[in-house]
Amino acid sequence: QVQLKESGGGLVQAGGSLRLSCLVSGGTFSTYTMGWFRQVSGKEREFVAAISRSGDTTYYGDSVKGRFTISRDNAKNTVYLQMNGLQPEDTTVYYCALRLNLVVRTTAQEYDDWGQGTQVTVSS
Repeated sequence: QVQLKESGGGLVQAGGSLRLSCLVSGGTFSTYTMGWFRQVSGKEREFVAAISRSGDTTYYGDSVKGRFTISRDNAKNTVYLQMNGLQPEDTTVYYCALRLNLVVRTTAQEYDDWGQGTQVTVSS
């Protein structure tokens, strides 16, 4: 059974940086498209970033473009989200997700497995 485990969340001041990690175990990481989403309580999951199997194709949500960077290390079964220029509106729970299909998508419904999430809090 595939498991996804996020880490790296925490409290940071506005303008600061955090790097989230998501370790995938129990499957063949290099065959998964990976994504990051975030969800404010009571709202739908918002697309943050996605990356192709090889890492050569990336997509970003409009609200994070230019500030966040997604990357992956297939040797370590890990996907990362480098978050720079954090703002209070970035405060929420961040989830990593995997998609079995090789086509990169940006909607939560098209992802097959999810982690439990990690909290990011940005103070003003």
